[in-house]
Order: sequence, then C-alpha cells, then structure tokens
Amino acid sequence: MSTFERFLFGIYPYIALTVFLFGSLVRFDREQYTWRSESSQLLRTGMLRWGSNLFHIGIIGLFFGHFVGMLTPKAVFNALGVTAAQKQLLAVVVGGILGAMCLVGLLLLVVRRLSDPRIRATSRPMDFIVQFWILATLLLGLSTLPLSLAHRDGATMLQLMNWAQSIVTFQPDAASHLQGVSRLFKAHMFMGMTLFAIFPFSRLVHVWSGFASVGYVLRPYQVVRSRRAGAR
Repeated sequence: MSTFERFLFGIYPYIALTVFLFGSLVRFDREQYTWRSESSQLLRTGMLRWGSNLFHIGIIGLFFGHFVGMLTPKAVFNALGVTAAQKQLLAVVVGGILGAMCLVGLLLLVVRRLSDPRIRATSRPMDFIVQFWILATLLLGLSTLPLSLAHRDGATMLQLMNWAQSIVTFQPDAASHLQGVSRLFKAHMFMGMTLFAIFPFSRLVHVWSGFASVGYVLRPYQVVRSRRAGAR
C-alpha cells in the first residue's frame, strides 16, 4: 500500500471528521440564520414531493445501514448466527434497494434544480456541488454491488469492517486492513469521507435540526398555554 493510501485511509478520516464536527459547531455559533434547509417548495412543488421523499428515505437508510453494518463487531453477527457471506448478501440487497430509491429521488431533484429558472436562480454554487457530489458517491457505491456479488465469501466486507472499527477505536495502521480492496470501494469511501468535510459549509447542516426535533418530540413533558393565561 502506498504512502498516499495510508494517509488517505489512516489520517484523512480524522481530518474529515474534525472538520465535520467543529465546522458544524462554528457555523451554528456564528451563522445561525443560515442554519436551515432553504427549501424551494414555495417556488415549485411538482416533482419535489417524489424526489425529496425517495431521496431522504434512501439516504437515511444507507447512512444507518453503513453505520450499523460497518461498526457492529463481527462477534455480534456470529452470536446471531449470521455469517460474513450472509451479511454481505443482505448488504447488497438492502443497499441496492435503498440506493436505487436514493438515486431516483436525487435525479428528480437535480433535474428540478437545473430545469426550473427560478430554482436555478436562487441556488448557490454549494447546492450544485453537494448534489453532484452525492450523486457521484452514490453511483460509485452502486457500482461496487457487482463486485460484491462476484465474491460472495464476505472477505471484502470483513476488511471494510475491520478498517472502520480500527478508525473509530484509534488503532494504528488502520489503512492496512484495505490491502487488496478494489479501487472502486476506495473511491466510494473517499467520496463519502469528503462529504462529511463538505457538510458544515452547505445546507446539509439542517440534518442536525432533524436529530434535535426527534428529541423535542420525545421530551417527557409538554408546555401548554392555558386559556386563563391567554386571557390575561
């Protein structure tokens, strides 16, 4: 493995994660008025409903699928009686379905942004960068599915899991786990890591608000304004 690859998969993940976390914190502290999704629904609804729903369902499912699949220890799957080959097949099937939903939804959103003059005029350069970056990342991810089907023993899946778990546990030489892994997987991983680095500088920050709203809904109390208080 080259020195560049060792940097890319051994050090760069921490750089991207640091930018993701501290960048989000700084933006929330200094630019709270920009902390929104900046929806263009008022300009044109049309294909937004289908595109947005398909995209969000797909990308949220993919995110948590990657998170759980990559960071769950192998011992847990073994205890559940799930082999590496079975886990890989499950990832291919579920990932393929969610990826297809996300792709269709994203293409609808891209066409909508490019074809509508009003939406295009109110869009920022970062909006186009994010959409096309996600599109490229998604296409690379879908292109790895045939490779996974061609090698169903789950060996590559285990390599990727070992790499991800080594990164989050700060193990030295985590990049060595990717020895021999296809460049398609590596390109997909690089694009995904860089998306986290882009995150704080785009409208993607509204994702944090989504997590906050879940806590609001699940809060153990409710503030209610009484009629008497309203009359006063």
